[in-house]
Amino acid sequence: MKIPTKSTFCSLIHALSLATFFLSPIFSKLLSKDQFQEQQRDRIIKLPGQPPNVYFHQYSGYITVDPSAGRALFYWLIEAPKMVRPESKPLVLWLNGGPGCSSVAYGASEEVGPFRVRPDGKTLYLNPYAWNKVANLLFLDSPAGVGFSYSNTSSDLYTVGDKRTAKDAYTFVINWLKRFPQYKHRPLYIAGESYAGHYIPELSQIIVQKNKGVKNPVINFQGFLLGNPLIDDHYDNIGTHEYWWNHGLISDSTYEELQKSCINDTFLFPKNECYNALDEAYSEFGNINPYSIYSPPCYQTPTPAHNLNSSLPWKFRGNDECVVMNTKIYMNLPEVQKALHANITHIPHPWVTCSSVIRGNWSDSPKSMLPIFKELIAAGIRIWVFSGDTDAVLPLTATRYSINELNLSINTNWYAWYDEHQQVGGWSQVYKGLTYVTVRGAGHEVPLTQPQLALFLFKQFLLNQPMPAAFWP
Repeated sequence: MKIPTKSTFCSLIHALSLATFFLSPIFSKLLSKDQFQEQQRDRIIKLPGQPPNVYFHQYSGYITVDPSAGRALFYWLIEAPKMVRPESKPLVLWLNGGPGCSSVAYGASEEVGPFRVRPDGKTLYLNPYAWNKVANLLFLDSPAGVGFSYSNTSSDLYTVGDKRTAKDAYTFVINWLKRFPQYKHRPLYIAGESYAGHYIPELSQIIVQKNKGVKNPVINFQGFLLGNPLIDDHYDNIGTHEYWWNHGLISDSTYEELQKSCINDTFLFPKNECYNALDEAYSEFGNINPYSIYSPPCYQTPTPAHNLNSSLPWKFRGNDECVVMNTKIYMNLPEVQKALHANITHIPHPWVTCSSVIRGNWSDSPKSMLPIFKELIAAGIRIWVFSGDTDAVLPLTATRYSINELNLSINTNWYAWYDEHQQVGGWSQVYKGLTYVTVRGAGHEVPLTQPQLALFLFKQFLLNQPMPAAFWP
């Protein structure tokens, strides 16, 4: 008789727990036969190279957002561990920016998700600071053409912009909740970074407008958490160039030229004199990592989408290819794509972390999100914004200028906040309707560069408790 191995025994226990869960009276009342079958189809049994001590459920697949165009968005749901009762935890939708970058590549695999890819590009290990410890995480590749998401209408890739992205994201949430009705009415938060400074307010606005006057709405939207965001072209330009000068990255003359030439230009697609001034600024930067100015630069050969000589706007954003180097290898493995239920017949090969086609053809990008911020603050939506203080791409000075333009009254003035070790984790200011937090020593991707502080911040956000001025155990 063959004695079962420990891993086999764990797999049997896992299968039994799943069966018990799915066959329970509570769950069966929630799901129709079709919903049950759809969830079973999307359930991830096990990822290739997955470590043995995984005690949470995962699902991934596609939600169609436009049947006539054949647009479908890819999602990856990673629930909270069973021991913390995932049914009691909120749902958090994570969006990465770019525009054109994959939430699976960055948010899930490098920042807040539970898995990290080892240097061999084949095996995974657990992230001790994963955000699914306290919430159910839903990662979305958006818009169509990004990551594993696709459209059967090729022109969609060349006519994409903010409006359609927000509309498709809302349709995704509605249709996803039809497949996963156990999450209907569950508190929903949205989190993300960078160009999600557009995605998240725009999606939030649609949800709030659709929910107006509806009792017990299906989308129980509570608020958003936004890191190092693009908020307002004018103030983000002012604050970004000031940060470069204050940190000694550029000369006085270049700073003066940036102030003169870029003050009213778009942040994503600078033109003429502003383009030339930015070109000079980046030549003065030298070989640094603008996403985290005190971290080592990336020496990995960039892909065309991240090549410093490529078309705008990546030219002025540096190369972060090292961040996703292992993930890119892993996600291109056929067995990984099969486990994730990725429809590889519809996506470009090889799979890329960011789409140069999407970003290079972005058609509409409002110059300011401040009017939407004001609308959402008036609606009582919880809004937290945070900044890693070593990011030169969308630095804290840019965000502070944008927030100051809202002219909000201050509830708690600027103060140092402390982590669990009674160390200064950053600084914060609490306004009426918005909380702003900086994270000390963090770059553009705060959960990547300061994962422990990022998880602490996330917990405080969910509790709606300000960052502690002193930490008392």
